[in-house]
Amino acid sequence: MHLERGDVFGSALRYWATRQPDVTATSFEGRTTSYAQFDAAVDRVANALAAEGLTKGDRVAYLGKNSDLVAQMTYGCARAGVIIVPIIWRLAGEEIAYILGDSGAKLLFVGDGLAASARAAMDANGLDLPVIALDAADKQADWRDFAAWRDAASAAPFPSDVTRDDIVVQLYTSGTTGKPKGAMMTHGNGTGLRPLFDVSGIEWLQSEPGDSNLNAMPYAHIAGVGTVLGTIFVGQHLVITREFDPGLTLSIIEQYRLKRMFLVPAALKILIEHPKAATTDFSSLVTFSYGASPIPLDLLRAGVAMLGCDFVQMYGLTETWGTVVSLPPEDHRPERAEKMRAAGKALPGVELAILDEAGAHLPSGSVGEVAIRSPSVMAGYWQREADTAKALGADGWFRTGDAGYLDDEGYLFIQDRIKDMIITGAENVYPAEVESVLYGHPDVADVAVIGVPHDKWGETVKAVVVARPGADKDAAAIIAWARGKMAVYKCPTSIDFVDALPRNPSGKILRRQLREPHWAGRERRVN
Repeated sequence: MHLERGDVFGSALRYWATRQPDVTATSFEGRTTSYAQFDAAVDRVANALAAEGLTKGDRVAYLGKNSDLVAQMTYGCARAGVIIVPIIWRLAGEEIAYILGDSGAKLLFVGDGLAASARAAMDANGLDLPVIALDAADKQADWRDFAAWRDAASAAPFPSDVTRDDIVVQLYTSGTTGKPKGAMMTHGNGTGLRPLFDVSGIEWLQSEPGDSNLNAMPYAHIAGVGTVLGTIFVGQHLVITREFDPGLTLSIIEQYRLKRMFLVPAALKILIEHPKAATTDFSSLVTFSYGASPIPLDLLRAGVAMLGCDFVQMYGLTETWGTVVSLPPEDHRPERAEKMRAAGKALPGVELAILDEAGAHLPSGSVGEVAIRSPSVMAGYWQREADTAKALGADGWFRTGDAGYLDDEGYLFIQDRIKDMIITGAENVYPAEVESVLYGHPDVADVAVIGVPHDKWGETVKAVVVARPGADKDAAAIIAWARGKMAVYKCPTSIDFVDALPRNPSGKILRRQLREPHWAGRERRVN
């Protein structure tokens, strides 16, 4: 039987299971699964989904961290054409409830001790979804166990009719209106650039079947679920940790002889400062990739000295299936200090443009909105036609909301964020979302949220508050109150009290004026 890898995830898995059945597909907490075993488990998951009455285009949600069972669930959904909706496990109950309701999920998978959060979110929405627990400790009286649910299903190969244009994952991104939007990503978004990478001749873009790849990023990020889908798609060995753990990561580098890995700069700092790092054998590493924020030069020097490998900076968004721009190893050199300020150059198959407010293309050196055209750009936002039309023009250019310019060599330099988004660690935070919560505090009359520099996380959230007359200006109390309403990473870490917020004649808050004192003297207005 002749099989091709194709451009959908389920058929790619079948290809590798036929070609290298005994090669390890996943390793997790001492449990290993070969490609043949993984493929068989995925067929059972797909058949189990069908037995639930789910068909192509239906949605299921997952609240939890990484595991090999999550990888099986992900590929089972992909093979069945069922759309997986990952939910960031750190979100507050109200946020989880919103995503469950907005997505229209018909089934919920839960793991990692999050049963109470899942139950509370459903109660808040009046939902009574069937639930599959991935961990025995999470199983409630009316919930089913994942392994038993999977193994009770048919072992017959699932008759998949999925195409590259079908949605595979729906990832929720925070929005300027305060409500997150579900970015719909197709199989083709995740696989379309891979053939161009394979023939590019760019060493760090290559993928060798059987090589080990680390899955340590949060599953509900494109760097998490995207790693799960992408690693199996190219026949590699997926080494999984529930979440980033520096000591465990150092052990995995040695044990599995990792060649390539991705972390955010904050995680790299934690990794190389771990006591175990001084005695870890990093000789297998060829490339270390990082993203979410540029790397401080001191951290870069320390990282290169410790890891002894090439470094690559990544730039991209959820809506572009992650990386579309990269700063390659040859630009991470002292003599290329000017280019170190750049996000990088477009990957093969990616087009970049700088647009003005009317959508006209600007010449090199001119600052405008960064736009991307690529097979990896999303299909659109779930049930948000107006938002989709605003972000995706008829000509296929996706407007990122980042302000930047292209130099004469095609390097992209990010200057600011048009949409005011804050990136703290690897998490995206929109001021409007935080402000909508803080407005509910009885002592807050007016509020603006901005991002300010932070040595560890790149940026952190600051609130500028106008207190109600007679109210106590108690920053700690407001912060503690906010922590009960939304994910901790979205909450302000500091609060400044002012008599009035600066606004333009139309009433819009002048965030740049609020941010300026904190960013003065820095080349970027983002970190």
